[in-house]
Amino acid sequence: MTRGLESGRKASKSGEDSSLVVFLHGYGADGADLLGLADPLAEHMPDTVFVAPNAPERCIGNPIGYQWFPIPWIDGSSEDAAEEAMERAVDDLNAYLDQVMEEEGVSEAETILVGFSQGTMMSLHVAPRRRDSFAGVVGFSGRLLRPDSLADEAVSKPPVLLIHGDQDDVVPPISMPEAGDALQEAGFEVYGHVMKGTGHGIAPDGLGVALSFMGRQLGLDLG
Repeated sequence: MTRGLESGRKASKSGEDSSLVVFLHGYGADGADLLGLADPLAEHMPDTVFVAPNAPERCIGNPIGYQWFPIPWIDGSSEDAAEEAMERAVDDLNAYLDQVMEEEGVSEAETILVGFSQGTMMSLHVAPRRRDSFAGVVGFSGRLLRPDSLADEAVSKPPVLLIHGDQDDVVPPISMPEAGDALQEAGFEVYGHVMKGTGHGIAPDGLGVALSFMGRQLGLDLG
């Protein structure tokens, strides 16, 4: 049984909805944490609706925020509990994506997932295992879960942009090339960008690269 995800929404600037961006937040945060990125992006993507769900569970390590699944080395949970929670979160996220695309009147080909940290882990796990390919996946400061099973389990291969700060002390920067190598070996088109002097966050240059990627994948004229 899936759990409904509480979701924030920013309407398209033009009122002409032709594409969708889904933000997936990190461990201990919430949807509103990333939905603020819609403001600068909407200036260049006026026909895009932006949504940002809260993850399905209250965060063990930060009860005012949410988690997609617990992280044993942070919150003392077991590996089994983390695995089980992740599987439930995958079902929840898939159900949410189906619902929000239907509500907004768009398909996967008009939808981009943008994850941060644990939200990137969810994006990179869920997107390839869906039948229809998303327009793209942008992953900030995350890593690829279960890389060894990707090639066998991937049924769609959306283009992927990986972005990481070179001073990240939460998710090591090496996670980006590790994910990129596994994705490429599985047949994905992968792009990468390193945010110089950036820790576990999103710098303006990273957001600009993400905007260019999203515009290209959605066929937008960004001027």
